[in-house]
Amino acid sequence: MTTIAEVMTRDAISIGPNDTIRQAAMMMADLKVGSLPVCDGEKLVGTVTDRDIAVRAVASGVEPVAPVIEIATRHVQWCHEDDDLEAVKQKMASSRIRRVPVVDRENRLVGIVSLGDIASADGDAAQTLKAVSSPSRPDR
Repeated sequence: MTTIAEVMTRDAISIGPNDTIRQAAMMMADLKVGSLPVCDGEKLVGTVTDRDIAVRAVASGVEPVAPVIEIATRHVQWCHEDDDLEAVKQKMASSRIRRVPVVDRENRLVGIVSLGDIASADGDAAQTLKAVSSPSRPDR
């Protein structure tokens, strides 16, 4: 069994819930990432993506100075370091997410696992990528 600890990226950089949407966008640009965990201290309270900024903020007229928690996803799919890689791949596929924060038993952020991490460690990431990338239907 391969565990998440074997493939995850440690020391993920996070943003605070009261930091601004603009700060989140600037951090993503500087770090060349599309997602940031939102942490209150060390505790994971959400996640924000570049898509959240575009759809939940810009398209909805939310000001860039608003707190990032206003547009963050609060019900985050997460995993633990000792979770089985296959189970997390299934979680990613069924939830159609590309990154999963890794937390300890006190819900403190310890890292992140992405499709890129999985692809580097697991030559069979194609099924997960296919499921995550399948087209979604608009809420219309």
